[in-house]
Amino acid sequence: MRFTKDTPLLDPGVFPIGPDKKAKGEKKLLAAGRLLDERQEALYAEGVGGGSRSLLLVLQGMDTSGKGGTVSHVLGLVNPMGVHYTAFKKPTPAERRHHYLWRVRRQLPKPGQIGVFDRSHYEDILVPRVQGLLTAEERRRRYTEINAFERELAEAGTTVLKVFLHISPEEQYKRLKARLVTPEKRWKYNPADLDARAQWGDYQKAYLDIFAKTSATPWHIVPADHKWYRNWLVAHLLAETLDEMDPRFPEPDFAVDEELAKLDTVGVPG
Repeated sequence: MRFTKDTPLLDPGVFPIGPDKKAKGEKKLLAAGRLLDERQEALYAEGVGGGSRSLLLVLQGMDTSGKGGTVSHVLGLVNPMGVHYTAFKKPTPAERRHHYLWRVRRQLPKPGQIGVFDRSHYEDILVPRVQGLLTAEERRRRYTEINAFERELAEAGTTVLKVFLHISPEEQYKRLKARLVTPEKRWKYNPADLDARAQWGDYQKAYLDIFAKTSATPWHIVPADHKWYRNWLVAHLLAETLDEMDPRFPEPDFAVDEELAKLDTVGVPG
């Protein structure tokens, strides 16, 4: 599940840990959701109380791997007030006038928030590499910049959780076809998705290189052929990460007993 350079990618259809049946997975997702909700409330309160910590979930994956679905099913389990979601599209002309990390920095979570990147700064290596727009030297420079950027985030109090939603080409075919034959899903279809599909091998090679060169902050590979399993495993990783962070509710800056006495004195306004 956690990527290392010596471990090949798992089969996108397997269940390496946890539930192996949909009913069990959906039940465990609800349980993970309760823990997520509790921990997120504590993190949000910690931020309101002057804390500096936050959590950033980075979601990468091929088209139809379920980045948006994961956000809906997993982050939908927590209070939206504490979530900052950003979907990174192709850079605009205005964004291109800046360093590629400029627009990423503008969307980082504030203290107490869970930030979610639907695609991320890794697109600025992935796509240009596959399209032949980056030299090997330019790739190495971006790897160095991104590693430094993520170290900077950690030092500032942001825990980064990087997840690759690993889908098979066979499952992607089914999902793309479903978008075309189902009128309610056609809005999700983008003809450009077929261009990326035609370069599947190049994208997989590029991703493997990214995992190996930017693993100081670990990558987690989530088998994504089964949506219910994908949702549970991302929720599990989030809950596990928040549990390790152990956010704490801030202590009040007032005397609780005195405030209770005042409240009793005021009573019910008449």
